Amino acid sequence: MTDPNSSIDDFNEFYNEFIVEFNYTDLQNSTDYVLNEKTLLCSFTMADAVNIAFCIFYVLIFLMAVPGNLIVGWVIASNRYSLSASDVYLFNLMLADTLLALILPFSAVSIIHGWVFGDIACKLVYMVKEVNFYTSILFLVCISVDRYMVIVRAMESQKAQRRLCSGVACALVWVLGLVLSLPSLYNEAFYEPASKQTVCAEHFETNHADEWRLATRIMRHLLGFLFPLVVMLICYSITVERLLRTRGFQKQRAMKVIIAVVVAFLLCWTPFHVSTMADTLLRAKVVEAKVVEFSCFTRTAVDIAMFSTQNLGLLHCCVNPVLYAFVGEKFRRRFLQMLRRKGVLERFSVSRSSRSSSLTSEATSSFL
Repeated sequence: MTDPNSSIDDFNEFYNEFIVEFNYTDLQNSTDYVLNEKTLLCSFTMADAVNIAFCIFYVLIFLMAVPGNLIVGWVIASNRYSLSASDVYLFNLMLADTLLALILPFSAVSIIHGWVFGDIACKLVYMVKEVNFYTSILFLVCISVDRYMVIVRAMESQKAQRRLCSGVACALVWVLGLVLSLPSLYNEAFYEPASKQTVCAEHFETNHADEWRLATRIMRHLLGFLFPLVVMLICYSITVERLLRTRGFQKQRAMKVIIAVVVAFLLCWTPFHVSTMADTLLRAKVVEAKVVEFSCFTRTAVDIAMFSTQNLGLLHCCVNPVLYAFVGEKFRRRFLQMLRRKGVLERFSVSRSSRSSSLTSEATSSFL
């Protein structure tokens, strides 16, 4: 058996000879260590005052969106026998926005105390968000196409056929929204050391996280924003051009609603998609091609922008009842009539404006 002490002595002798021959001092002076920021863990935490402000923001949206959308649904459902195709789309849009508003209390609680509702609720809440994300813009596209068919193609006489098609289109939109929202099942409730709280967020497998995230982001950019936006802009541009060639007060009102629809949508959702695209570029490792210079400052700035602009997009569920319902003269008239029948209003007067033509009459005969 070999003596352990002799082994240690031999090793020490070998180590001392190695240090002399390798010249450790020269190695230390000639080696430069460069910090690679791509390997850093970049994270940010919101101040308590900011979290409280966003919590109040969620509550205010909830208090405005739920009553507003329910009033829209109440008025539309009470006149279900005389609905146009756009009214059917508007009713389904109301359902999507109401579902989104109903989950806002979960967000309000989680931003203060972290996610305390469990893993299943995490998946369901994010699925509702994703379904609303896709269905809301697809219903807006359906409304723009219907306005185009009525005003430009003069299909006002085929109201029954358009209403039947609208029912089929709404069913397809809901199915498509559910299918496109399936990646939200990758959301999980897990503990995050940076925030020292349990969070509800995407949690892909480590080996394929970048690929899955890039695929879902591209799908959101194309199907959830760019393609629908192109369709809306084309339909509304042609529709406005046709309305400019007509005369009458109804034309002016229809143009105001159309312009308000496009502007409100762009103001609410464009910032979020721009910040999300910037995040997608960072995650797609385009920094290797020097397209985006990666740094912790850039990473944190994009994270803050995504969080802020996502909350801005939530305002759209509050704006829709105003743009698609309360701006419409016919909706206000029916709403006042319903209040009168319920005894809320004892008397009211509704001014009747003359109709300039059958074309513009049908263009504004719905709740739009």
